[in-house]
Amino acid sequence: MGFERIWSPWRKAYVTSGAKDPGCVLCRALEQAADPKSLVAHVAVHSFVVMNLYPYNAGHVMIAPRRHLGSLAEATPEELSELMVLARRLESVMAEVYAPDGINLGLNLGKAAGAGVADHIHLHMVPRWVGDTNFMTTVGGTRVIPEDPLEACAKLKAQLEK
Repeated sequence: MGFERIWSPWRKAYVTSGAKDPGCVLCRALEQAADPKSLVAHVAVHSFVVMNLYPYNAGHVMIAPRRHLGSLAEATPEELSELMVLARRLESVMAEVYAPDGINLGLNLGKAAGAGVADHIHLHMVPRWVGDTNFMTTVGGTRVIPEDPLEACAKLKAQLEK
């Protein structure tokens, strides 16, 4: 029995255990926010919104504090408040841009909890649609994401700037 292949060479850097770029990927993203190729969709006073380079679904974003914080306990009330204010705003923006059936919202605190970036807290927001997990995910262990993260960033950025 044969099988189809879906090539996604951009994931190689994520799945290989080779040398990682030094420093924090979220801090580096914020430093490059002005670059047109940046995946940063919005910068606020205490936090920012960045597209996930390895998304679970189209429109998958992360909201992170601008300060490099390893735990919620280190965050100020203003930083924590702004994270949730941005999440509320993104809920509306995602409804307008993607019309999802639901949204997953989550924090993974620490490597054991699944945090890929364990030393800089961030809140994931993932638009979901009924039936978005299909045979590819269930049988093939592969997600097919129908949108480039830069394209998703441009859509969300346009709405967040209004």
